Amino acid sequence: MRTHQIPLQNRTIPPSIVAAVEHRVQQLCWRYAKQLPFHGWHHVSFVRAKALGFAGHNGADSTVVEVAALVHDVNYLVLRNSPAAAGRKLRLGILAECGVPDDVARWIDEIVDEAEMATRGRDISLEAQALSDADTLFKALPVTPVVLAHRYLRENGLSLRELAHKIVGEQCDVHDEGYYFYNPEAAATYSRWAMANLQLWQCIKEAVDDPTVAELLDAVHAVDTAAAAS
Repeated sequence: MRTHQIPLQNRTIPPSIVAAVEHRVQQLCWRYAKQLPFHGWHHVSFVRAKALGFAGHNGADSTVVEVAALVHDVNYLVLRNSPAAAGRKLRLGILAECGVPDDVARWIDEIVDEAEMATRGRDISLEAQALSDADTLFKALPVTPVVLAHRYLRENGLSLRELAHKIVGEQCDVHDEGYYFYNPEAAATYSRWAMANLQLWQCIKEAVDDPTVAELLDAVHAVDTAAAAS
């Protein structure tokens, strides 16, 4: 597990700075709401609330986790369908503008990278675990495929096939290896949702690779395109 060399007594971000980061990120989310139909303020606020709860359970620095949650997805303002690292310059700029010390800002940026689903490992920091569990829960919510998946497709310019392959490719091995959730209570509470979600996307992946289903989807897309043009 990674450790960080910031002394314990310096690991608290004052409430005024947390509030400043919240205000700045919320401004960006509302200003670019059309660009962020999936990763907008609704997503950020959910992840923030859940990450704080997980931080309280695992002993992580709650203020650092809270700020990391607020800035974890700013990469989508920089580049569609991008890794967290693509937002580093913007992320560090927001944190500096709001008064987060440079060493803490770099730590937060490291946490965001560490928690990313596509690359995270079994032994990550407590702060990254709290952020990861909150972000993972958003993905595993039963309502996400129904209410939000089409928003992800639109935001990132992906096809349904590409999204299904992405989800199965990034998440199934992590689930099978036993660290889909790091927090034991989260695992006990939400693993059934996660399993159902991954099984659904595995079925979608199989379906969209079927030529007849692909023809069906093409026909639906053609109808939607014609309706939008009329």
